[in-house]
Amino acid sequence: MVTYALDASALLRFLDSEAGADEVEDILNAHLSGTHAVVVSAIHWGEVLGVIYRRNGERALNRVLTLLGDLNLNVVPVTAERAARAAKLKVELKIPYADAFGIELAESTPCTFVTADYDLKPATNRAEILFLPKK
Repeated sequence: MVTYALDASALLRFLDSEAGADEVEDILNAHLSGTHAVVVSAIHWGEVLGVIYRRNGERALNRVLTLLGDLNLNVVPVTAERAARAAKLKVELKIPYADAFGIELAESTPCTFVTADYDLKPATNRAEILFLPKK
């Protein structure tokens, strides 16, 4: 079974029907059919919910929570050990801290990390990354 880790940008592309949404939808459909697994770092999960709440308010947040809840995604909690590994990755790869959690998840699971964040190019030697198309 193939496992994918979705970051906030991938989930937002899906929710907003932007470039790469079809690829994310295919991954999610395969997850629902049982041929793929999907994980999301709690950091990215919270980031998505914060963006939705800021942009569209509580009603939209509740709709998205229901939609994402129906997808049965495995939200991986942040532990002290994961935070320490992500901190090292941030420094070593010179990437944003939130993104480092995705790379940490991709390394430790192992899985393919799905993102639209091209700042993660320095991490391609550390994890398998599927970059969604640019907008």
